[in-house]
Amino acid sequence: MKVIILAGGSGTRLWPLSREGFPKQFVKFSDGEQSLFQQCFNRSLLLTDINDVYVVTSARHRFLVIADIEELGYKFSEDNIVVEPEAKNTLPAIYAGIFSATKTGHSTIAIFPSDHLITKNNEFVDCIKRAEELSESHLVTFGIKPTYPNTGYGYICPGIAADIGYLVHEFKEKPDYETAVIYMNKGYYWNSGIFLLHSKVFFEEVQTHAPEIAQAFSGVSSIAEAFSHIKTKISIDYGVLEKSERVAFVPCDFGWDDLGGFDSLYDKCEKDDQGNVADAQTLLIGSTNNLMRSDTGRLIAAIGVENMIVIDNRDALLLCRRDQSQKVREVVDVLKRRQDSRAESHATDYRSWGHYTKIEELNGVYNINRIVVNPGKRLEFQLYCNRSKHLIVVKGTALVCFEDESKLVVTGKSVLIKTGQKHYLENVGNTPLDIIEVVIIDCITLSGCT
Repeated sequence: MKVIILAGGSGTRLWPLSREGFPKQFVKFSDGEQSLFQQCFNRSLLLTDINDVYVVTSARHRFLVIADIEELGYKFSEDNIVVEPEAKNTLPAIYAGIFSATKTGHSTIAIFPSDHLITKNNEFVDCIKRAEELSESHLVTFGIKPTYPNTGYGYICPGIAADIGYLVHEFKEKPDYETAVIYMNKGYYWNSGIFLLHSKVFFEEVQTHAPEIAQAFSGVSSIAEAFSHIKTKISIDYGVLEKSERVAFVPCDFGWDDLGGFDSLYDKCEKDDQGNVADAQTLLIGSTNNLMRSDTGRLIAAIGVENMIVIDNRDALLLCRRDQSQKVREVVDVLKRRQDSRAESHATDYRSWGHYTKIEELNGVYNINRIVVNPGKRLEFQLYCNRSKHLIVVKGTALVCFEDESKLVVTGKSVLIKTGQKHYLENVGNTPLDIIEVVIIDCITLSGCT
């Protein structure tokens, strides 16, 4: 068996915790906890070898994938990271992953969204393994018995019994509340979005029901070339599953939740005696049933507050009633229309060498940033025409190289980089290099500087 982890996403429903540049699967919802992606990766290794795990993601998220896997202590081949040049929905993403994973021959492929919460790993592994034989003849998905009439999930209407599961009679889109109650009473299941596919069956069904996708990958030399032939976005549900007669599902109970919003996150988190989910940066007096979190170190003090969500990020503060949390995506839509970068990006940005965080910015005068460079990594040559900067090493050892000299800068020391000095920075230590960068904007731009 091989595993494909889907690690894209827009990050709109848990904004400002997650953003398009940092979707929810990479968020650590509490100190010391693994991200959803890390949990998914570890769970995949219960089913197969690390060399048979593939991750489908975007170029923007590729570094987050690498950083999360390295943090787990694994060495992962970057050949197993399949980069989508453009988001085209789930069918092209899954096809790209299976296309890459089966170059040496057909195989059974498990498809795992990386942004789902699963709390019962043993039951999960058992359910996937039991479905292997069924996947040799059918496209298999996994159904979750509803515990309440959720309006944010798709539903599966079961047909006749098939092996350990059922043939799918019909897929139902996300319903309103009254319809969700009807679905529950009729014995429908939540559609988990997890699949077990034999590549031969999958390719046959795509060729039959979405031939334009199969044709896009025919005879190409790269994923980028294939995606250039795909003109529209298409989900695996709409493109194949809703049309195929070879679709089955297996009922499972492995503690599944797709954490589709702050209401789901609240339900899954540990609460205090007053029903609050709060971190150490929160002081609650006479307040009940709230979800509050500060990522800034700033204290949140709440008095007499009920059923609220308060999320304090460095660059954004969310206040909303818990029963209105599904409208968070509307905030993101407004910010995008305003072309506000906070819709998509955090104050922290991740790069191949590590990450940097904007601490303070006064346009036209100065910027203060925190830079973290991973061991053995370096920033490429840089040349600033209208600014100088001081680099203060907070932790670690930096090698700062100019065109005519190099300087070793240790913890507690600093270096001045003047306007027009070409330079690069490298972490020559064995631990992350932590630097505070103070950038001074010059009024005069050097002539001939590029």
